[in-house]
Amino acid sequence: MALDHAILVSLLEKPGSGYELARRFERSIGYFWTATHQQIYRVLKRMESDGWVDVRDVPQQGRPDKKEYSVAGPGRDALSAWLHAPIEPESVRHDLAVKIRGAAFDDPAALIGEVRRHRQAHTDRLEHYRAGEARDFPPSGADGPPDAERELQHAVLRGGIAYERMMIAWLDDVLATLARFEAGR
Repeated sequence: MALDHAILVSLLEKPGSGYELARRFERSIGYFWTATHQQIYRVLKRMESDGWVDVRDVPQQGRPDKKEYSVAGPGRDALSAWLHAPIEPESVRHDLAVKIRGAAFDDPAALIGEVRRHRQAHTDRLEHYRAGEARDFPPSGADGPPDAERELQHAVLRGGIAYERMMIAWLDDVLATLARFEAGR
């Protein structure tokens, strides 16, 4: 996926300034696609020159005017073409997994602190996801017409929750394995 597509999706959900986009990446999109402020602004500039986004100046009181971006027709077409094109399944690149394998050639128990740190980070992220789910997707008994944006956002969030649960379970398994080596120290 190119950053372009992540930006287009975000702008279709809600138009905004480059700063607002960067904040969205920090709060939600960044959990599955990261980008720096500089990368976002650089891509927005290119997308503007390619006609993928429209820009309007928004006056602000006491602050400089801001540019608000929204998706233009060619941007929708580009996103649609990307959505319809096949993509390859992603390969996992996981530094911690390599460290765990490499620990066989050193002191396996020395990794316990690092694995605990990773477990805590995944636990914190899971709690963040669950809080967002409770806030944004409360259980409701109302049967209305399907809302694709809302339901697909929730599907992505459920995927994040499942991933974090899987990582925590795996890290618990790794910690149990490493603990056997700690006892032999």
